[in-house]
Amino acid sequence: MGNILDKPLVLDRIKEYYKLKGNAELARFLGVAPNTITNWYGRKTFDIDVIYTKCVDIDMNWLLTGEGNMIREESNKEEKLPSVNQTYEGAPYFNVDFIGGFDLIVNNQTVNPDFYINYPPYNQPGVVWCNLTGHSMEPEISNGDIIALREVTTPIQYLPAGEIYGIVTEEYRTVKRIRLSQKEGFVRLIPSNKSEEFCEQEIPISMILKVYAVLGSIRKFF
Repeated sequence: MGNILDKPLVLDRIKEYYKLKGNAELARFLGVAPNTITNWYGRKTFDIDVIYTKCVDIDMNWLLTGEGNMIREESNKEEKLPSVNQTYEGAPYFNVDFIGGFDLIVNNQTVNPDFYINYPPYNQPGVVWCNLTGHSMEPEISNGDIIALREVTTPIQYLPAGEIYGIVTEEYRTVKRIRLSQKEGFVRLIPSNKSEEFCEQEIPISMILKVYAVLGSIRKFF
């Protein structure tokens, strides 16, 4: 590599370290707009201050050069694993299923979370944890996993296509990949599970009341 810093490769290492699937998740993790990531890759640049602020447990020598240990010496594996607490560290966890009224819980300010989950990749403003019920997103997300969600207000037709979202309508709540339909005013809800039991659906955008970005998932450990 010589003295030339391969900046797109640095961005790839961030995705590798935090197990981020694609540029949209990288943008959410760094707290920037998706087109910012596109521009960084295209122009071979980035905001080093943002990276230093967000990548607190990555060894900077490894991040910039690919050499040495990935984890900072003062960090250890236990600190990176998810942990629960009652001291407001991390993001709140609500012991409810997303398909069983999750949005009502989140929007009811009188309801307190069961506890907080401290897991650095998802310790971001607006992030909440809840349970996922159902098998339609297996093997990516399994029945009984807990998912990190953050509400998005961008109109659904302008969201990054192919990412996983939580969709709320008046009648149901589901987690699926989303792509625009060829029918104007519709979106396609695409399951990961390819068995005959789970089929792709097309629904009118007008039916969708709320959209949550699914930032990631972990197996239930408590």
